[in-house]
Amino acid sequence: MTPQRVSLITLGVADLAAARAFYARLGWVEHGESQPGAAFYQMQGAVLALFGRDDLAADQGRAGAALGTGAVTLAQNFGSEAEVDAAFAAALAAGATALKAPEKVFWGGYSGYWADPDGHVWEVAMNPFWPLAADGSLTLPGAQK
Repeated sequence: MTPQRVSLITLGVADLAAARAFYARLGWVEHGESQPGAAFYQMQGAVLALFGRDDLAADQGRAGAALGTGAVTLAQNFGSEAEVDAAFAAALAAGATALKAPEKVFWGGYSGYWADPDGHVWEVAMNPFWPLAADGSLTLPGAQK
């Protein structure tokens, strides 16, 4: 059986130096294992990587493939609407593009969307039905930890 987890999320980027600069402005700190051709960011239980889009296609065995963006949403959950608003504002100040300003949504929460300079979509949300742990981690109600 394959474990139900994600250990590493890799974003293909057009310009690695520009992507590194954007995530630095966002306040993310590169891990010491970063390399000239890849940036790594330690998250809670997983790692986010930035990798040149062409290099990523080649690494996948699809050299020359046109890799797309926007079909996957990365999300950060927060404990309050004010925290969502602050995270959204910080992303825009770092150079993100606003896709949808945070607002109350049909399912009873509060969320908004922004895109990084490569078009990778991030959601910032507060879900009153999914309480966060003190460290910000999310476990669905009733799920085994």
